[in-house]
Amino acid sequence: MLLKRMFKGGAAVPHLKRTENCETIKMTVPEKVIIPMLQHIGTPCEPYVKKGDEVKVGQVIGNTDKFVSAPVHSSVSGIVTDVSPKLYAGGVYITSVEIKTDGMQELDKNIKPPKYSGSDEFIGAIRKSGLVGLGGAGFPAHIKLSPPQGKKIDTLIINAAECEPYITSDYREIIENSWNVMDGINIVMEALKIKNVIIGIEDNKPEAIKEMEHVASKSDKINVVELKSRYPQGAEKMLIYATTGRKVPPGKLPSDVGVIVMNVNSVSFISEYIKTGMPLIKKRVTIDGSAVNNPSNLEVLIGTSLIDVFEFSGGFKTSPLKVLMGGPMMGIAQFSLQTSVLKHTNALLAFAEKDATLPNAGSCIRCGRCVKACPMNLLPLYLNNNSLKENIEELRKYHVNDCIECGSCSYVCPAKIHLVQSIRLGKAQVRQAAAKGGK
Repeated sequence: MLLKRMFKGGAAVPHLKRTENCETIKMTVPEKVIIPMLQHIGTPCEPYVKKGDEVKVGQVIGNTDKFVSAPVHSSVSGIVTDVSPKLYAGGVYITSVEIKTDGMQELDKNIKPPKYSGSDEFIGAIRKSGLVGLGGAGFPAHIKLSPPQGKKIDTLIINAAECEPYITSDYREIIENSWNVMDGINIVMEALKIKNVIIGIEDNKPEAIKEMEHVASKSDKINVVELKSRYPQGAEKMLIYATTGRKVPPGKLPSDVGVIVMNVNSVSFISEYIKTGMPLIKKRVTIDGSAVNNPSNLEVLIGTSLIDVFEFSGGFKTSPLKVLMGGPMMGIAQFSLQTSVLKHTNALLAFAEKDATLPNAGSCIRCGRCVKACPMNLLPLYLNNNSLKENIEELRKYHVNDCIECGSCSYVCPAKIHLVQSIRLGKAQVRQAAAKGGK
């Protein structure tokens, strides 16, 4: 086992992993799905189908020639009933394909295991699979696997930290499909000629550590690192430092320090895709929260509505005041239960009023806890103040874009100031100023 290090800052958040022993249940096919053409960081896809078209499982229904993108596939067989802009989980209008399912789940005739020779063809196959980062970020995987010219990658880090409360999707992948995880790791290692692999798992998951040490025991190139449980241990820069000691400079990428970081579910998917050719059409989702009747882990078809997912898992024991897509630290509050499960949806959390009501923000007492908690060495209070004042020059001076929006500052603030919301607003102000040619 390699020496583990501890990053600066962060927060000791509660684990609340109530579904860690809940085996994944496959959800039934819903009556309809609504599949947005944007399920990744980057350019939205253009729809390839129109109303009235018949579609099959795994069929490409959206794509674009833009590099920062990933194709979108149908998760069901049925008839397209609508193609139009709809409000989606991110809160903006995105062209979406609505499909009435026929219950047959007939496969598209083009689905077959990919053939590739060399890294370029492998990366091309990954793009065709529609894979994005399954840990929640949604970054197109083929880009992550394509470091810039001249950047030599010597280490692949597998992110199995899963440091946010409640979420157990990654943990269940290890417990249920550890050999798939190992197979995916070996596929990526061989295709990209990477010599070393580190699997990072927080120490609150001893069974996952034990299982990965078992399946990796025959390889001297793969090491399992037991990480200290501290949020945001699973953030890329924190994970890279904890496992390798390398520091990614501000504005730089993991490839700048010779590293690629992949989520444990992502490498497991690669194993399945190489064997079957089935693109990304489903996702394991943790269902939890104080308003939920039966916390569970479900295998859900992409495009399934949130209300269908919650009803399948047993419904609500009380009307939820807030529903999050993702974890309680970085998840996005949903405006409607008619929004759809996306490729990178790893959790759906529904909270009763007593747990979802935000406290009123008080006045800053200059305690410095936000500064101490920031894992990026930023000054959250200054960013907050300058965001409220719309001071673009100062936001840039204090490196607002380096914030990873982990929420550690807000979590530890005794005055309950909504720091992350202000910082997000500040980022938007900087982007708008740049678009207008402002300084």
